[in-house]
Amino acid sequence: MPSTNNYLEVAVAAPIHQSLTYLVPPGQPPPKTGCRVLVPLGQRQVTGYVLGPAASPDPGLKIKKYSELLDREPLFPAAMVAFFRWIADYYQHPLGEVIKTALPAGTTTSSTRRLLLTAAGAENLAKLAGSPAAPAWLGDLLARGEIPPGATRKLMRDRAARRHLDLWRGAGWLELVEELAGDQVRARQVTCATLTPTGLADLPKDLKKSELKTLTLLRELAGGQAVPIPRPHLAKAYSGARAALTSLAVRGLVELSELPLYRDPFGEPPLIFPEPAQLTEEQIAVLAEIAAALTSGKFSPMLLHGVTGCGKTEVYLRAAKKCLGLGRPVLVLVPEIALTTQLEGHFLARFGSEVALLHSGLTPGERFDQWQRIVSGQARVVIGARSAVFAPLAAPGLIIVDEEHDTSYKQEDGLRYQARDLAVLRASLAGGVVLLGSATPSLVSYQHALNGKYRRLAMTRRVADQAMPMVEVLDLRKIKTVSGRPPLFSRELTVALKETLAAGDQSLVFLNRRGYAGLMLCRTCGQAVRCPSCAISLTLHQGRGELLCHYCGHTVNSRTLCSQCQSTDLIPIGFGTERLESELKAMFPAARIARLDRDTTGNRQEFLEILRAVHERKVDILVGTQMITKGHHFPHVTLVGVVWADASLNLPDFRAGERTFQLLSQVTGRAGRGEKPGRVIIQALNPDHYAIATARDHDYQAFFEQEMALRRELKFPPFGLLVNLRFDGVDELLVRRAAEQTGVQANRLSRGRKIAVLGPAPAPLSRLQGRYRWQLLLKGENRADLHALCRQLSSEREPGPVKLTVDVDPENML
Repeated sequence: MPSTNNYLEVAVAAPIHQSLTYLVPPGQPPPKTGCRVLVPLGQRQVTGYVLGPAASPDPGLKIKKYSELLDREPLFPAAMVAFFRWIADYYQHPLGEVIKTALPAGTTTSSTRRLLLTAAGAENLAKLAGSPAAPAWLGDLLARGEIPPGATRKLMRDRAARRHLDLWRGAGWLELVEELAGDQVRARQVTCATLTPTGLADLPKDLKKSELKTLTLLRELAGGQAVPIPRPHLAKAYSGARAALTSLAVRGLVELSELPLYRDPFGEPPLIFPEPAQLTEEQIAVLAEIAAALTSGKFSPMLLHGVTGCGKTEVYLRAAKKCLGLGRPVLVLVPEIALTTQLEGHFLARFGSEVALLHSGLTPGERFDQWQRIVSGQARVVIGARSAVFAPLAAPGLIIVDEEHDTSYKQEDGLRYQARDLAVLRASLAGGVVLLGSATPSLVSYQHALNGKYRRLAMTRRVADQAMPMVEVLDLRKIKTVSGRPPLFSRELTVALKETLAAGDQSLVFLNRRGYAGLMLCRTCGQAVRCPSCAISLTLHQGRGELLCHYCGHTVNSRTLCSQCQSTDLIPIGFGTERLESELKAMFPAARIARLDRDTTGNRQEFLEILRAVHERKVDILVGTQMITKGHHFPHVTLVGVVWADASLNLPDFRAGERTFQLLSQVTGRAGRGEKPGRVIIQALNPDHYAIATARDHDYQAFFEQEMALRRELKFPPFGLLVNLRFDGVDELLVRRAAEQTGVQANRLSRGRKIAVLGPAPAPLSRLQGRYRWQLLLKGENRADLHALCRQLSSEREPGPVKLTVDVDPENML
């Protein structure tokens, strides 16, 4: 019988909630925790993640051996296992799928099955083709000679198709072949040349010309030290170096070795910002508290509540330096890739090669290499967006969450985690400091600070005592126009833009809606051009000549016909940032105007080019979506114009007021950050709404109190807990039936638990990507009761075509 240390606890990359036990093959040492293994699961092979040794199984149970060890060294430290277990339990997600989400893409191996047509099958099935008994997919099989893995999976799940397949396999007409797929990203190796002691000594006199030139070049590049230099670098400088290195190695003058080659994720150099000569009194005071917490080595959650322009970034940098000095690594989270680029310049200037990046904008190879640098300890500062919370740091001493209020920290598909909350958890498990920074903290975080769960650090003044911008709110209802519709630009905003241009200063124009027009409407029948796969109108992108669905990516030519009546008389309705840019260019033909949104920044280089142009004052007016509202420091921007402040107020979401206040406060904070004072003009149809009025007055406390009164009355977070159960499928009737059946069960099982069951009802976006969507909202005050109810509902569901997604602490109710 195998000894107890030969059993492994393994989490498999499959929808299985519990971990499994596997046996170490005889004669092999147990893999380290954090390594991947290929394991048998049913009739296939899947990737498993070693969690550690497993207890001896019950006698009589047959335990399978793992098939292959995929890593010599762990992909994550053993300390992260507890972190993964908590996530799986809290978000009710399979443990192996949690780890798969955390690791870089391309590191999952599994077996797939492909059906191959034999010679006998080709002969006999050709006779069947065209007959009434032939399945629809037979022609494709005969033409291709095989059924690829994806189609094989679908056919094997179809009862009628499965009968054909089993019959034909039994007759020898089809062959089922198993093959491995995935694991497409691996470490890259490069041959490096290192000078030996002999090679560092006096040059031998009998060297060939190519050997002498190569050895001299190697000495120059290595600075006369025994430093490994990649062979491709030498060959690029001298074409004869590749062959010469081999002979030099034979003579013992150089040593050739294979070393990791890291793919460069930085590409276009980011903007570099100088270190300030001195700190403000508030920065010094805040840093003293952070330093004390770091030195204590204990878990310390802190909320850094500082107005826009107060110097929070410098606090992050000095705190990171202190943490590194104590020998512990630093993790920095930002809500979007765009902001990663902002902080990247600051941290690279201070910490150089110790910085690693982790975000979805990297190629799989770049992300894998950055991951390896982190897990090996080469990179001690990690900067990234949401998914960087899974960075393989054993014990981070400081975790910074910049713009902690931002909803982008919530993952909206797959594992629906909230990165801000996981950052707090990681700091708790590691005994570190977590610093949540924002000018407009989420109501939940601010309430935690008031309750003493977080320590609040306040920064109430801007650097150099710059004044907060003067804000003016215009009532669009009072502006009379010929069309009767509110204007895009009021007279006040137009005049302000003209005056700012004349003064040689810069302006920002904000609208959180991209594209040229929100929809194309048929004048003949009144029908809007809609996406065939989603319950949404297509947005006009005039520059590309396309109508685009912002949810599934479906596009049609903008010169399309009305699908209802075939009319060509279509007109654009509404507006977006593309139209604002077009209108402004017509109004100010001499002005240099740029646009910053997802349409103009398809990659990192385009984003950096626009930012660099603004900083170098090559742009007079910058138009943009929420991408221009966060974290940017444009010292020459003196005017901010908000075209439509109400855009997010009427969304069917209880957080609509909070998000509107945060957006307005953030974009307002871009003005007046230099020597000149700032001015903000906000256009609104409901200027008296408290979210707009308190943003105008820079009064977070007043907004907090009014919004919290509404939340308290309705038992919404932070006074209640939410879980959203979402049902989706291709058959509308089946989706509705599944939601209603679960609703009946939820009402039955929630009796006596103080849980409110709201719905079911169609989701506000009732169809996306060809799938109908219903949802059921559970609201309660006891987390254990809510989670227990969700587990019961999930376990009682029968497998079927309708998918159920459990979204704990939902952020997006659409």
